[in-house]
Amino acid sequence: MVKTAFDTTPTRSSYDVVIVGGAIMGSSTAWWLTENPDFNGSVLVVERDPSYEMCSTAHTNSCMRQQFSTELNVHISQFAADFVKNIRARMGNDERIPELSIRSFGYLYLADTEAFAEVLRRNIEVQHRAGAATRLLSAAEIKEAYPFYNVDDIVLGSINTVDEGYWDGAAVFDWWKRQARERGVEYVANEVVAMTREGTRIASVTLKTGEVIACGQVVNASGPRAARTAKMAGIEVPVEPRKRYSWVFKAETPLDRDLPLTIDPSGVHCRENGGGTYQAGGHAEIDPAADPEDFAMDHSLWENHIWPVLATRIPAFEAVKVISEWTGHYAVNTLDHNAILGPHPDVENFVFLNGFSGHGLQQSPAMGRATAEWLTHGEYRTLDMSAFSYERVMRNAPIIETAVI
Repeated sequence: MVKTAFDTTPTRSSYDVVIVGGAIMGSSTAWWLTENPDFNGSVLVVERDPSYEMCSTAHTNSCMRQQFSTELNVHISQFAADFVKNIRARMGNDERIPELSIRSFGYLYLADTEAFAEVLRRNIEVQHRAGAATRLLSAAEIKEAYPFYNVDDIVLGSINTVDEGYWDGAAVFDWWKRQARERGVEYVANEVVAMTREGTRIASVTLKTGEVIACGQVVNASGPRAARTAKMAGIEVPVEPRKRYSWVFKAETPLDRDLPLTIDPSGVHCRENGGGTYQAGGHAEIDPAADPEDFAMDHSLWENHIWPVLATRIPAFEAVKVISEWTGHYAVNTLDHNAILGPHPDVENFVFLNGFSGHGLQQSPAMGRATAEWLTHGEYRTLDMSAFSYERVMRNAPIIETAVI
């Protein structure tokens, strides 16, 4: 019988793998390690907040898309879609696990300039090469398919209604964590506060409660706290928390069909939530790094920016009532808004799983699998993730992802 609560003290003084952070990336990695027949080591997941109330995983839109500007990111999301749609089979046909689907209302990118339209045209070529079903729509075609939009300023749109939309990320996270623990992964409610480095390796981590835990490999899966975790190993990583605001609102006159996750040219986004409710998100024009403990809401942002944009784009949203709001954090890779993955070239057993810049939830199936492969085999066996290595940070050689929300 697996306990539902986490103990604070590890049962051992040494583990083959210590994962710093037990939210969706850490739990995906832990589960994939248990799934790998070639891995037979011990795993400790250290999670500072086992309620997960303030982690990025809990503040997500819980949507996935294939509309990226790099083929690898498209393939990563395609794997996520396959995993979610086949989750019970993927997780050993465990009858406790629900059958899940993707509510594919799609993402709709709106371009209001010819320059932005050209970006969408270039991106669709990448997406089609990767097998995505993205379509370009003229303003007239958008208006015909979705009459509720104001498209007077729109030059072009792109949409994909195949495996793009809402999925139950909370259920996937819960079952990864639950099955990993049932299979022997140990989770503790604690915090890594220091690391001891001996030459080219991390020899041990120190927990807030004082225990010193020897480790074979360390995975930095600490989300917006990635830079703080890396600094304990004497490593710099260009990842910082950025505040992202969300609102759920009810429309006095609901739309007569599903609302795609609409990315307005202003950067404001909004999607179908069901039952006449919708979820919107955005951030302030000035977007500095935030303290990872800062979840204060900017109440003026809704009135002064988000709602006016929504009401202009979708006139039916002139009469709405906010029913919920919150602040979350993106773990932004300031180099190129792409993941940083794999080992540090000089600290060989320190493994990055960081910098997802807002698309981490949908990338978690592939990223956890890849990290588990690296930890087990020292190489990637499925999708080749080597492009996301830390070496590009050292070379200042970004892989620019233009499709960032």
